[in-house]
Amino acid sequence: MSVTATERNVLTAVRVRSPLLERFHAAGVLGLADVHTAEALGRIGSERDERVLLAVALTVRALQSGSVCLDLDTATAVDLPDDDALVPGSDGDADVPPELPWPEPTGWALAVRDSPLVAGPDDVGAARPLRLSGTLLYLERYWQQEESVRTALEHRSAAAPPVVDAAALTRDLDRLFPPTQAPGTADHQREAAEASARRWVTVLAGGPGTGKTTTVARLLALLRAQPGPPLRVALAAPTGKAAARLQEAVTTAAAGLGEEDRARVGALEASTLHRLLGWRPDSKSRFRHDATNPLPHDVVVVDEMSMVSLTLMARLLEAVRSDARLVLVGDPDQLSSVEAGAVLADITGPAQRSVVRLTHNWRFEGGIAELADAIRTGDADRAVGLLTSGRADVTLADVDASAGLTADGDGLGELGRTLRASAAAALRAATDGSIDAALSAVEEHRLLCAHRRGPYGVTRWNAEAEHWLAAAVPGYGVDGDLSLGRPLLVTANDRDLDLWNGDTGVVVGTPAGVRAAFARATGPALFPPVRLDAVQTVHAMTVHKAQGSQFAAVTLVLPPPESPLLTRELLYTAVTRATTRVLLLGSAEAVRAAVERPANRASGLRQRMR
Repeated sequence: MSVTATERNVLTAVRVRSPLLERFHAAGVLGLADVHTAEALGRIGSERDERVLLAVALTVRALQSGSVCLDLDTATAVDLPDDDALVPGSDGDADVPPELPWPEPTGWALAVRDSPLVAGPDDVGAARPLRLSGTLLYLERYWQQEESVRTALEHRSAAAPPVVDAAALTRDLDRLFPPTQAPGTADHQREAAEASARRWVTVLAGGPGTGKTTTVARLLALLRAQPGPPLRVALAAPTGKAAARLQEAVTTAAAGLGEEDRARVGALEASTLHRLLGWRPDSKSRFRHDATNPLPHDVVVVDEMSMVSLTLMARLLEAVRSDARLVLVGDPDQLSSVEAGAVLADITGPAQRSVVRLTHNWRFEGGIAELADAIRTGDADRAVGLLTSGRADVTLADVDASAGLTADGDGLGELGRTLRASAAAALRAATDGSIDAALSAVEEHRLLCAHRRGPYGVTRWNAEAEHWLAAAVPGYGVDGDLSLGRPLLVTANDRDLDLWNGDTGVVVGTPAGVRAAFARATGPALFPPVRLDAVQTVHAMTVHKAQGSQFAAVTLVLPPPESPLLTRELLYTAVTRATTRVLLLGSAEAVRAAVERPANRASGLRQRMR
């Protein structure tokens, strides 16, 4: 991927002083901001060694790919972070980066270590912008956040455990987690609940359908059955949609309990993590609740932890009282946060007493469950075999997405029919003022992409779907962006409205006029469209944006095998968004590449957790 003419003009205007950095920028490995940051730090710190400046620029760039730091040992195996990198254009030719003048590894590492810009891991109070720990190079801010998370978790694990009434705990565990016919499953859920009672921090890990929220509901009944004052409980998730799903799932699970236990769980309201912590208008990364003003809750449960970044995790741990239980719930095999860090995967990686994994799947059956397991375990032959076996619930259609498309073209007939049915149902419900039905209709199916741009990206497929629907569904899209039944996606946080990046909704008609409706745990939230700033139509969305959501059917546009975004975690996340039907558009080679390519986010948290 080469730099554009406009970028070359800007590059010349700002006078990049380092020929080495200019080479890496021209190749598309570094952005202008990466280069400018490295050169500015070099001037401030009197660092003239281009090898060090290259390491600094690559460290800044690594954050955009989700890494917390740069591993100097593997820096040369760079995946271009831009989501159009290595994707064929209209001429079908992949854009491959040229040979680059990488520094000699040993000399490079020594130069970085000896730089006045870089502190060592044990340099207490060192006022330097970067930190080197082994072969991992951090910006100081992220080093401090990783240290904060590590030490907070270790202190919680090492502290004297909560005081419990052991006899009551055993009695209540027997009642809430009776034996089942599924071997070992009850023991895992019971183990998780008992761990949450006896420890200050517990990680409840498992894939979709493994009973995580059922376990949460029962462990809340368990904790509130203990002698003493009623426990104050907070439920939270990274996005509004995930919070709504958490509250709905816990409420549904609690409804199946006995009357007393149902009353113990009570009517809990889940919120976004940002709302729980209390956002501050004067800061993007600090909250009202912190170490000096901790949360008042005795139990804090956070769902969809795979979406939580390192920065947000550090702020959460600061805000939770040392004498409050923290229960972290999520699927470590999913994609990690769009921001830097893979916290859940890191803390579940080591053999930790605080981690309990649920493995039995209670929701998925047949092809989806088998396909998800094949992807998770890295079995490419099994995954391709399932997709090409003729099953009704998991299918691979060999579609060349770089070619011209029609709604009823080869392999696209099912997608076209599904899009039309969903759009027609949403339009009918929105016109009738049936808000819940309209929200349900737009969540029946979702078209997912790995990329944002290019032939395999959201922008192109959104436009294709809009064109197909306008031609096939009477009355669809007649009022443009305010058309009834139009599915919506929030693309930036709006703290005033409690709308968060990734939330989805629909345009509906109400007695008060046209409104944008978004699902909430306490009922749909309605907003006049003029109040919404960062909202767009969402026929297609990235897999990252789909985290925390569930759809009856999912269609995934697979990029070609060489795409660096095509990873095991991306494919697993996409497949497990569906409950009844998965359709993959692409090649068997792309499926194999995804299954065999686990994501690689540089981080030191897993190695340094004890």
